[in-house]
Amino acid sequence: MPTALILGAGSDMAVAIARRLAERKYDLVLAGRDMELLGTLQKDLQIRNGVQVTTATFDARNYDSHPAFYAANKADLCVCAFGYLGDQDKGMTDWTEAERILATNYTGAVSILNVVAEDYIKRQTGTIIGISSVAGDRGRGSNYLYGSAKAGFTAYLSGLRNRAFKTGVTVITVKPGFAATRMTAHLTLPPALTASPEQVAAAVIKGIDGKKNTVYVKGLWKWIMLAIRMIPENVFKKMNL
Repeated sequence: MPTALILGAGSDMAVAIARRLAERKYDLVLAGRDMELLGTLQKDLQIRNGVQVTTATFDARNYDSHPAFYAANKADLCVCAFGYLGDQDKGMTDWTEAERILATNYTGAVSILNVVAEDYIKRQTGTIIGISSVAGDRGRGSNYLYGSAKAGFTAYLSGLRNRAFKTGVTVITVKPGFAATRMTAHLTLPPALTASPEQVAAAVIKGIDGKKNTVYVKGLWKWIMLAIRMIPENVFKKMNL
């Protein structure tokens, strides 16, 4: 059976993705920091799907640990699903908060995926799935710390995709748009533009099957963000978004 490594496996989206992959008979490595939560999920997936599921402690910001972590948890498919929305207002004056936003959403992802990608490129096989965000498609005054980190992550995945293409490695960028998860529970989100974790998981499976480059979970977001990117900067900066 193929094996999938899910980084940030305790998030709502990651749990939904894990369930879909287990249904497809992937053995799973659930990696994150909440081992009690991952242990409960491990038992459920094994009972329901008859697959092998292991858990592993993973800290996105402990960069030095990443090579040894991956050496002990190699897989055929890797889903990078961890993230941190953070507090933009706090981050503007508190570097600890700003650094956490940037490191979790960009630096930590690049650190671990560099290691994964080198293995896949050497093997000339493998799939990397990065959960990015439409927030990275254009900087907005209300969330530019998170948005800039996701913009960097999107660019990283694009460059990695170009580098890895001739080796047979697939790199997929997934952009959920608004997502109804614990991370956004405090926000009021428009239903028509908000994806459930299950919809994100379905889009991930579609991306794997079609070897897609970029997947917008809600297709309307592709056109919304195209329109937003086309707004001249002199107009955009006055819109208070």
